[in-house]
Amino acid sequence: MSHIHERAPASAAADWTIPQDWSAYTPQDHAMWDTLFARQAAMLPDRVVPEFMDGLDILRMTKPGIPDFSELSDRLMRRTGWQVVAVPGLVPDRVFFEHLANRRFVTGRFIRTPEQLDYLEEPDVFHDVFGHVPLLAHPVFADYMQAYGEGGLRAERMGAIDRLARLYWYTVEFGLIRQGDDLRLYGAGIVSSHGESIFALDDPSPNRLGFDLKRLMRTKYRIDDYQQSYFVIDSFEDLLRQTVETDFAPLYHALEGAPDLEVDTILPEDRIYTLGTQAYARGRFTKEDRLP
Repeated sequence: MSHIHERAPASAAADWTIPQDWSAYTPQDHAMWDTLFARQAAMLPDRVVPEFMDGLDILRMTKPGIPDFSELSDRLMRRTGWQVVAVPGLVPDRVFFEHLANRRFVTGRFIRTPEQLDYLEEPDVFHDVFGHVPLLAHPVFADYMQAYGEGGLRAERMGAIDRLARLYWYTVEFGLIRQGDDLRLYGAGIVSSHGESIFALDDPSPNRLGFDLKRLMRTKYRIDDYQQSYFVIDSFEDLLRQTVETDFAPLYHALEGAPDLEVDTILPEDRIYTLGTQAYARGRFTKEDRLP
């Protein structure tokens, strides 16, 4: 999501979409995708939700090279009614929400360089497609993403986008899920990152807390490094149910007077899976580092 307010670029349609121009990718571009894909595919099966790995197979994303959005959309449409559309970069909030509400997932089309193998500021096609699209083949998660887009359009009218953005961040991007006795990854920001795929489950530094909608929407988040707290959902079905059944208007009203919570805060009522040491963060950040 973003806070861009300009009109669509001249090269884009009114809804900010552009052609993927798949034929313009170089052999080096495809090789970069394959390098990133192979690295994540080797480490994720014991860490990520099975539904993610199923999505890779269902959508035939194991095929070498950057996926063709047209072919990917055909498979995804048959499965859950979603499409993948290219955009020139970050898009305005309303555009983002409208696409989600209409089952269109927006993605950048550029691929990172070898120098950006482990970190880049703006999401590239690997983060957007590898990280997000496999779970769009799962019907319940696909419904959640549409519901989020519809909620985003309502939040914009209420001036509450910043609150709702935290829900996206701590679920779609950096969410964990409890499956049996284990915690698993599902957030795209984690599963597309080699380092955070390890850190989010194995490192003693971050807190891992049970999902609570109101508490989560009060909590700041890191945009520049690994998270200091992760929230754990019980199931995709429960996440969808809470999103659909909650009346967000009174929730936003109640949050207006509630102070934001720092990323390492622990509340007495928190369900704690892991009480983190915060050792990693203490070595990286000062109190002056600002968070959204």
